[in-house]
Amino acid sequence: MPKMKTKSSAKKRFKVTASGKIKVAAAGKRHGMIKRSNKFIRDARGTMVLCEQDAKKVIQHYLPNGL
Repeated sequence: MPKMKTKSSAKKRFKVTASGKIKVAAAGKRHGMIKRSNKFIRDARGTMVLCEQDAKKVIQHYLPNGL
């Protein structure tokens, strides 16, 4: 069997914290800010932690070796 490789796209999008949680940037801030509310833009600032179910899928399918 060949080695399990980490998906290149996942390397750029996710970070694993020391406790094993997955950090990800908030969605919806690439373009079109003019039509978004100020509250949305404020709330989407920075990073967030994925819920356990999503984090489990990300680790299993995209980050088999961690980061």
